[in-house]
Amino acid sequence: MKNILYALLISNLMILGAMVSEADAAKKLRITIQVPLKNHLTQNLLEFKKEVEAESKGELEVEIYHSAQLYKDKEVPRAVGSGAIEMGVASLTRFSGAIPAVELFYLPFVLNSEELVKKATAPGSKVRTLIEDEIQKTGSRVLWWQAYGMAQVLSNGDVIAVPEDMDGKKVRVFGKTLGKFVQSAGGVPTLISGSEQFLAYQRGIVDAGMTGLSGVKSRKLYQVMDWLTLTNHSDIEFVVLINEKFWEGLTGEEQQIITTAAQKVEVALRDKISEVEADALATARKEGMKIRELSPEEVIMWQETVSPVIDSYKADAGEIGVQLLLAVDELKK
Repeated sequence: MKNILYALLISNLMILGAMVSEADAAKKLRITIQVPLKNHLTQNLLEFKKEVEAESKGELEVEIYHSAQLYKDKEVPRAVGSGAIEMGVASLTRFSGAIPAVELFYLPFVLNSEELVKKATAPGSKVRTLIEDEIQKTGSRVLWWQAYGMAQVLSNGDVIAVPEDMDGKKVRVFGKTLGKFVQSAGGVPTLISGSEQFLAYQRGIVDAGMTGLSGVKSRKLYQVMDWLTLTNHSDIEFVVLINEKFWEGLTGEEQQIITTAAQKVEVALRDKISEVEADALATARKEGMKIRELSPEEVIMWQETVSPVIDSYKADAGEIGVQLLLAVDELKK
C-alpha cells in the first residue's frame, strides 16, 4: 500500500512539475530570413531580439534562422501565413502572386529616391496602409518594414549602361515586374532567389543580375561579377511578418513589447540605410568591381524603354494599384 501511495505521490509531483515548467517556459518567436548573419537585415533582427528579450525579462524568446536555413525567400509568406513558423522576413515582391499591387516598389524609376521612399514607407502613409491591409488577409501581420536600399545592375564582361546593353542577356531577377523590365530592354529574365544568386553568377547561368548594394557586400558578389551599374531603378523593401493567429494568442503586454521593439529597430535601420549602401559600394570598389553611374540622358533612355511596364502594372494591380500610384503622385507634390 505504501508503495502505491508513494508511486502516486511521485507521479503527481512529476505532473505538477511539468505544469509549472510549461507555465514558466518562454514563448518562442522563431524568425526565418534568407540573408546571411552579417547582412544589415539580420543585424536588425538581432537588435529586435535584444529589445524583446530584455523588456519581457526572458518570457519572450527570439530565435533567428538566417541564410534560408528553414525556408527560401519564396516560401516565407506561406510558411508564416499558415503558422508553420511564427515569424519571417520576406521581400515585398514575394506577395505579388496574391497581391499584384505590391509590385509598386519594383516599378522602374517610380520610387527612385530615398526621400520618396521614406514618405511611402512611413507608418500610417496611404501606400503602406493599403499594402499592409492586403497582406493581413493572407494570415500574416506586418510588424515592420526593413529598408534594403535601391536595386542596381550587376554584369560580367561588359557593362550594362543603356537598354541596348541588356539585349539578349540572361538576367537574374527577384520579381515579376523586374522580369518585365528586363524583357522590355530585350533581355531574358531568370527568377533566382537571393540565396542562390552567387552560384548562378559563378556558373554563368545568367550574364547579369539585379540586387541591392548591401547584397553585393554580404554575399560577396564582387567575387563573381565584374561590373556594378548604379541604376537606382527601383526600391527593395522587406517586411517582417508574424502569424496573425499567433499574434492574437499573445497577451496585450507581450504585443506592446513586440510593437515597441519593432518601431524602434525600423526607425534605426531606415535612418542608416544610406550609410549601409555607401559602405557596401566602397567595399565593391576596394574588391575590384568597376562602377558605372548613369548620366541624366541615360536615365531618360531607360525610362522611355521600360514605360510599358507601368501600363502592365495598372492592368494587373487593379483598383488598389491605381490608388497606390495616385498616393505616390501625392507624395511627389
